[in-house]
Amino acid sequence: METNPTFESGSPEAVSGTNTIASDLIQKLVDNYRNNQMQAVNKELGITDSHAIWFDLPKLKKFIARIENEAQKVNPGVSEEDLGIRFYYAAYPKAEDWAVMENHPVELEYAERHTLVMIPTLKKADENGEMLNYDFSPLNAGPSLAMASKNGETISPETIAENHGALSPPENPKVEQFSN
Repeated sequence: METNPTFESGSPEAVSGTNTIASDLIQKLVDNYRNNQMQAVNKELGITDSHAIWFDLPKLKKFIARIENEAQKVNPGVSEEDLGIRFYYAAYPKAEDWAVMENHPVELEYAERHTLVMIPTLKKADENGEMLNYDFSPLNAGPSLAMASKNGETISPETIAENHGALSPPENPKVEQFSN
């Protein structure tokens, strides 16, 4: 397994304080979500929705490495600064519609709950020259996340994405610092 020399070296980039947020601000943001959006979803759908999702670090590192490696295969000129990840809010289907999940190893207890779907992005110029972060998949040519057509039938191409983490609930929230 390759290691990250910046992380191991303890360089200023690895220990930079630019990605810190005051704990009281985080608590306020979490509380705002739980007291507003989550309550509206719970009331409208009549469920107890998830308020957090956890991904283990190896899974995230593998996902990032795959984005980098596949993008390099398609375009060796792609730099790290050109790549990113967009997080889409998503929701699992109702239990009675679970058949659409046949190829996804998700437990039925996740039905109707929020989740996140992570999609790679690639920075490129739009028609006005503005640099924008577009959803893309290096596994597909052209607009990768657009639905394709084959013999008049709409098909969805495979794309690099990550979705399944541990939702809370149904997972036990007792380990969460920002849990009520």
